[in-house]
Amino acid sequence: MKGLYCKPGDQGVVKFVSQETNVPTNIGNHQVKVQVKSCALSPVDFKLYEDLKLEKELVPVGREIAGVVLQVGPKVTFFQPDDEVVGILPLEAEQSGLCSVVVMDEYNLVQKPEKVSWFEAAAVIKDGLRAYTALHTLARMAVGQTVLVLDGAGPFGVLAIQLAHYHGVKVLATALSPEDQKFLEELRPSVGVQESLLARVIGVWDSKEDLVDSCLEETGGLGVDIIIDSGVRLYNEEPETQRQCPHKHDLLTLLSVGGHWVTTEQHFQLDPPDSHILFLKAASLSFLNDEVWTTSRAKQGRYLHILKDVMDKLCTGTFRPQLEDPVPLYEATVSMEMVQRTQTRKRIAVKL
Repeated sequence: MKGLYCKPGDQGVVKFVSQETNVPTNIGNHQVKVQVKSCALSPVDFKLYEDLKLEKELVPVGREIAGVVLQVGPKVTFFQPDDEVVGILPLEAEQSGLCSVVVMDEYNLVQKPEKVSWFEAAAVIKDGLRAYTALHTLARMAVGQTVLVLDGAGPFGVLAIQLAHYHGVKVLATALSPEDQKFLEELRPSVGVQESLLARVIGVWDSKEDLVDSCLEETGGLGVDIIIDSGVRLYNEEPETQRQCPHKHDLLTLLSVGGHWVTTEQHFQLDPPDSHILFLKAASLSFLNDEVWTTSRAKQGRYLHILKDVMDKLCTGTFRPQLEDPVPLYEATVSMEMVQRTQTRKRIAVKL
């Protein structure tokens, strides 16, 4: 049985290799053996592996899986053979999700609804977890608030928009291109509904449209209650890839009193004047790292509740992700290279 692994090289070059892998013959008391039907591809964060002292010569690729239970350990209580499940392999996992069979703890899996396809389940589980972590766990969103989702047309942004709208939150979103703007303006809560999901789409690709002015105009000058970013410029001079990201001072300006800013920028720096602005507004800054759910068991019950709710919302149509067509296993290496270079705007799932 083969799986896909990546090997970090010199000067940031990543090499993906197919490696022979053995399935453990004996499984632990609380482990489950799963036949993988679909696996989603996400970029590998080598710095996170290094920070958590989990460096490996070969890092497994593909951690979001959906499949059928083949065998359960003697103390497993959640599942039985032939159950359809979906889950996320932990960072310390030795197996690639692109192996035909994987062994993992029952605490990292939930039941897959019958109506949900294999590839949808695998493709949505991680972005759904991120959306819940950002909006519920960190921002504590409430009915009547206003949220700004940056890069709303990305896989994570779409689910964040749909989750916020479902809970009665007014949603603003930025578009990075004319195509993204058209897509966001046509987003609807469900098929046949004329009402838009978004109160306003801000085309940051258009130099004539100002993010701060648009948000303050939409909120009557009060600012937004929640900001979910997808990257932020810390300095005026940034690489080309950061050009469309807003500057941190702009986001501080449009944050409301008592607001919550959830950032994905792990190297975010607050200068004393920035901290003073947050103090004056009694606002907060949180860091979005959804990997904490599997690196710590402190809130295991809440983690499984979130995964189950993500699947329920996918089943009922609250979550309607934008996905590429599933790719066959032999195209996984090429697809993963595109994902690692962030050259795709939709989530890719591999059909096993």
